[in-house]
Amino acid sequence: MLNWIDQRLPLRFLAFFAIVVLWVLSALQLVVGQASLLWVLLLSALVVVGISDLQQTQHAILRNYPIIGHLRFLLEFIRPELRQYFIESDNEAVPFSRSQRSLVYARAKGESDKRPFGTQLDVREVGYEWLTHSISPSVIETHDFRVHVGGPQCKHPYDISLFNVSAMSFGALSANAIMALNLGAKKGGFAHDTGEGSISRYHREHGGDLIWEIGSGYFGCRNEDGTFSAERFVQNALSPQVKMIEIKLSQGAKPGHGGVLPGPKVTPEIAEARGVPVGVDCVSPAAHSSFSNPVELLQFVQKLRELCEGKPVGFKLCVGHPWEWFGIAKAMQKTGIYPDFIVVDGSEGGTGAAPVEFTDRMGMPMLEGLRLVHNTLVGLKLRKQIRLGASGKIISGFDVMRTLALGADWCNSARGFMFALGCIQAQTCHTGNCPTGVTTQDPKRQVALVVPSKADRVRNFHHQTLESVQEMLQATGLSAPSDLRLNHIMRRVSEHEVQNLSDLILSVKGGALLEPQDLEGLFAKYWQAASPDSFQLTT
Repeated sequence: MLNWIDQRLPLRFLAFFAIVVLWVLSALQLVVGQASLLWVLLLSALVVVGISDLQQTQHAILRNYPIIGHLRFLLEFIRPELRQYFIESDNEAVPFSRSQRSLVYARAKGESDKRPFGTQLDVREVGYEWLTHSISPSVIETHDFRVHVGGPQCKHPYDISLFNVSAMSFGALSANAIMALNLGAKKGGFAHDTGEGSISRYHREHGGDLIWEIGSGYFGCRNEDGTFSAERFVQNALSPQVKMIEIKLSQGAKPGHGGVLPGPKVTPEIAEARGVPVGVDCVSPAAHSSFSNPVELLQFVQKLRELCEGKPVGFKLCVGHPWEWFGIAKAMQKTGIYPDFIVVDGSEGGTGAAPVEFTDRMGMPMLEGLRLVHNTLVGLKLRKQIRLGASGKIISGFDVMRTLALGADWCNSARGFMFALGCIQAQTCHTGNCPTGVTTQDPKRQVALVVPSKADRVRNFHHQTLESVQEMLQATGLSAPSDLRLNHIMRRVSEHEVQNLSDLILSVKGGALLEPQDLEGLFAKYWQAASPDSFQLTT
């Protein structure tokens, strides 16, 4: 029966027909004074919408389901909010779970981060990891852990905190967000990475320690043609606020991908920080113009170190082709030039905007990338003089401990500190409509982010995260973060079996790459074919 009716009077048009009938009846009632003008106007508007839906050619749904088809777009629009607040479980990470965000919020606000009734995690789940503890815990006096950065070729080393603000540029973040992060870093005694957008007036406002990141656009140190300017570099690099210089080779969320900030978004403030014209497209090339092979990269490192009068200089990369990293390592051997530090950014890292394929399927995750870099330096007996930082979804004290066990000396976090600022993971960073004022240049939106209050939350999050590291270190019986090793972490590999990470992850012996024999994994496949004179694989 319904099919018979639908063939003659399609039910999908029922809502539209009903509104037309109501409109006609209401109009007649209005004539005799028995209907409200407002009601007739409302029905008239719906009739116009229905006619428009039938005539438009962009959306098949609206042509087949006039008026009620808009419900589909409404539900799609509010789906992320409905899912986040009512549907997803506490431990469902997309990309960060409610439990992870709640932990940051509690620590940032100075509230209790304790939880009753036991773990909410499935300890039988494959991939579950835990720290091994000691019957004889240690006593550690402070949570203010420091890492000495600066090799033999560095004149002004820097003692960096174990946990720091990862690279986020002014332009991607609002002015108020930058000021709150930097003031929080100042109060908490940790470092704030500028991101490749250079040092803005908002980074300088409160005087917190800065790691100046220099990308392929050479923002803040560029000539008019986009090439590197030594003169402009010196002007920024010699600032007492700048503690380290970081050359960005690639970013975990979109490795190998350049970028363009459209001219209309290049405001006077952004142009001032980056050294580019106002209102003109601001281009970040996919590759650097200052070097084209591993040896030239290290020569550029040395050049920057000399220009900044001996401050620590290093580079950040998401590991891609293994032989390219091996080529850089071999170039260290060949030239005798060593970076003071290397930051390994995992492909799980965040970004304001990136192509989906790059975010999902490009680059090496932090675990594998960090371990490859660490093993290479150990194999060349360079690990003690080159410090390693790491970034990639680091939120909790356990995340920090695990990253240190994998080989890092310190950790950076971007989205963790964004949550401390009040980010609610709305994932609208690329639209300019951030609901909390963190990732927008709209002055009316960013005024919601109150700098002094959020700076305190940034400091609190850092403080309590390192306090949790201190407590966990004591429980393991260790005396310092540098004592952590793979054998301190267990992983469930099946329903009935667990293994130590030291049995699952490759470790290279000290000096093994100086006289390479019986190499394993990627080393066996690519080490011999890597060249210090080219990023290409030799045959």
